[in-house]
Formats: sequence, structure tokens, C-alpha cells
Amino acid sequence: MPRITPASEPYEPAIAAELQRIMPEGVPPLVLFRTMARSPRVFGKMFAAGLLDKGPLELRHREIVIGRTTARLGAEYEWGVHIAFFAERVKFTPEQVAATVKGAANDPCWSESEQALIAAVDDLVDHRTLLPGTWSALTAHFDDVQVLELIALVGYYHTISFLCRGLELPLEPYGAKFPA
Repeated sequence: MPRITPASEPYEPAIAAELQRIMPEGVPPLVLFRTMARSPRVFGKMFAAGLLDKGPLELRHREIVIGRTTARLGAEYEWGVHIAFFAERVKFTPEQVAATVKGAANDPCWSESEQALIAAVDDLVDHRTLLPGTWSALTAHFDDVQVLELIALVGYYHTISFLCRGLELPLEPYGAKFPA
């Protein structure tokens, strides 16, 4: 069990509506979402700041950023949910799934633009900034709006990672586990 007991049905109407909107048909609400529902204010703010809608980054690029961020921050819960829901959809190979956790930014399983994304995540996690070489590589492939989205994604999933780890959320039954 997580450190804070997740909310259970019946949920407040606004929370129930949001859970129904965001969860795939037939999939129960995530432990993370149900735990956040214990605080309607935090729950509302979390979804108001959500970045899972269609944004300026391709879905594959968004999932590389989220996967790398959550892996680098040790948030196996969130990494595992995203891998379970999106890895096949964005055509990650098994090698790429493992590389989100253990690979280097210049791992040859990624394209040049994908390597730039991973280097950007690594810089933001390690240095809380983008180093000049990373900035050059990133802006060779992505425009200003996409770079802003990337930085916001890393920050948002930094927060999500803190929540997952701080609350000691158990893995979802279908969630992927970090590679050994």
C-alpha cells in the first residue's frame, strides 16, 4: 500500500468525471490518480497542468522524454505505466525500452533527434539546465515551442516522480518493471 490510502468509489463528481475522461475503457483508475484524489485541490492542479494532450512534440518524442525522466528519477511506477500504455504504440524496440533506463544519451538505438531529447533530459536532471552542446543539438532538431514543451515535460514528470516515490506507490499489475 502507498503511504496515503487511495480514494475509493464513490468519488466526488468532478474527480469521477476526470477519471472517466483520462482512463482507457475498462482500465481502473491508476493508484497515483486515486491517491491524488484524496486532495481534490492537488488532483485538480495536477490535471490542469497535464501534458498528455496533443502538444507540439510527436507522441514518440513525448514518451522518450517521459520515459527517460521517470527512469532517471527512479520512478519505476510512472515509467512502468507509460511503457505499458505507450511503448508499443510509439514503436519502441525492447532495446529502446531498456535504453530509457540504462542507455547513454548517444546510444545508437536512437536517431540523432532522439539522442538530443535524451541528452536534454539528462542535463535537466543532472544540472538543472541545458548545457551549450545539448542546446545546440536540441535546437538543430526542435523549434522553440517544442523545446519549451520538453522542459515543461521534464519538470512536470519530475514532480510526478517525486509523488510516486514519496508516496511509495506500488506498481500497477500491468506496469512494466525496470530492466534488470
